[in-house]
Amino acid sequence: MTDADACGNVWTGEGARFRLGRCVITRGALELAGAGWFNPAEVLSRHVACDWGNLCKEDEKALKNGERVLSAYELACGSKLYVITEWDRSVTTILLPEEY
Repeated sequence: MTDADACGNVWTGEGARFRLGRCVITRGALELAGAGWFNPAEVLSRHVACDWGNLCKEDEKALKNGERVLSAYELACGSKLYVITEWDRSVTTILLPEEY
């Protein structure tokens, strides 16, 4: 279950380890989501539960130190997807690597 306040700040229910802030998605990532290659809500749930996909455990240190948190997921279509939460937890962006 996902809850949002009036400003669009999103938190995910049980298992959430940090605040996502405002969630945004780039044009390229939105096109892949629209084509059914991934569900943005599921990707955000994985990210906020510290399932960082194809990355090592360095994000655990970033999370503890208040740094930017990055996830990288491989999609069935062969594309890679990034999810980045800024250090101040104000915004989380879903994007393709080429949109970075």
